[in-house]
Amino acid sequence: MSIGYTSTVDTPIGPFTAVVASDGAVVASGWTASLDDLLPQVSPSLRPTTLSPRRDLGAVTKAVRSYHAGELDAIVDVPVRQRSGGFMEQAWEALRTVPAGKPVSYADYALLAGRPAAVRAAATACARNATTLFVPCHRVIRTGGAIGNFRWGVDTKRWLLNHEDQA
Repeated sequence: MSIGYTSTVDTPIGPFTAVVASDGAVVASGWTASLDDLLPQVSPSLRPTTLSPRRDLGAVTKAVRSYHAGELDAIVDVPVRQRSGGFMEQAWEALRTVPAGKPVSYADYALLAGRPAAVRAAATACARNATTLFVPCHRVIRTGGAIGNFRWGVDTKRWLLNHEDQA
């Protein structure tokens, strides 16, 4: 049996919920108050069997609040844990190297992930990212600058990109 913890905080763009493993690593997160929106994205091998709600998740909650308040690097050192195939895991690690305020195209993201021809696979890695914000898939945009899709809505993605661009 694995125990996890969950907490939802209010942000300027709506509720943000994080699910962490017992060691504090984020296994799911996003702009929702519903665990049903988050848990299906988590690899079954990482999904906690028991979830305990908490008012505060310590460093994770602090990072979420600080990020939304303008401290964009607050999310950088928060540990995350995701499982999938080798390329997906490599792609998620590559996303964590994209600096705030410097969005990349899907083609550039595929290059960063080590497979320049795998643009569709890179886009799939964004779509399957369970640890949104901490693995900042919102920083990937379409070639030519169009914003592209985002699980939490285009308006949320636009807010995040503007927030990072202004900081």
